[in-house]
Amino acid sequence: MRTTGSLCAAALSLAAAALAGCGDDGAGVGSVAFSTWGEEYIEQEIPAADLEDGWSIRYEKFLVVLRNVTVADREGNVGARMEGSILFDHTKPGVKPVVTFEGLEARPWERVSYEIGPADADTALDGATEEDKALMLAAGASVHIEATARKGDGGEEKRLDWTFSLATRYADCKGDKAGKETEGVLVTNGGTDTVELTIHGDHFFYDDLQSAAAARRFAPIAAADADGDGAVTLEELAAVRLVAIEEGPYGTGSAGDIDDLGAFVAALSRTLGHFRGEGECVSVDP
Repeated sequence: MRTTGSLCAAALSLAAAALAGCGDDGAGVGSVAFSTWGEEYIEQEIPAADLEDGWSIRYEKFLVVLRNVTVADREGNVGARMEGSILFDHTKPGVKPVVTFEGLEARPWERVSYEIGPADADTALDGATEEDKALMLAAGASVHIEATARKGDGGEEKRLDWTFSLATRYADCKGDKAGKETEGVLVTNGGTDTVELTIHGDHFFYDDLQSAAAARRFAPIAAADADGDGAVTLEELAAVRLVAIEEGPYGTGSAGDIDDLGAFVAALSRTLGHFRGEGECVSVDP
């Protein structure tokens, strides 16, 4: 389900800094159009059938700040870089425009990256409100979610209201283009490569930071509600030691200094960004 998203980011497309030349070798020039989408898991829900323990999760807000979309070649020469940032609410349906780079030399640009980072006073809005922006600015936030989890029909219910300030650069992105895994983007003469920066809302519930076989679970998060008020806070998650969780591996792989569920979920918040759907990027500090 993909519908046309808001066009309020069009001004940033025009403001993008296209730095590449016009192709002295006669290859011509083309464009790259970046968009973003939160998929059905964010727009609709994560159904109980897709979790290991009978819970379902519905987002009421999923705020993400995108910035610094960059197109470069294998040697690191920058062809174009986005100016400014945009705050998206991915619970609003549809694919949303981020930035379009025109006049790029027609050839492969293998090193593409983008960032999820804190909002600033000049951050534009797409689907998000001025109140959302004020919340993000006050918290120095890059990601904010509000969600309700339910177990069964009319059963147990938990609320989530989580804010994250960590900035993450998604680098060396690659993904499927016309059935072939492709590094970065491919600019053709007179053509436009369309690229989706896909946000995966189910990652908050993975039980492993690095394994491709990670499962989605909510029961350990629900059990962290120490005061029983129905709201699971990040502070409550931080009180849960990973070694005390019986369900799932809750593996951290090579990640260090992550021994509680709060730090684990914060680390998962840095894995949300993908490329052309299921394509991967390397998550690093900006």
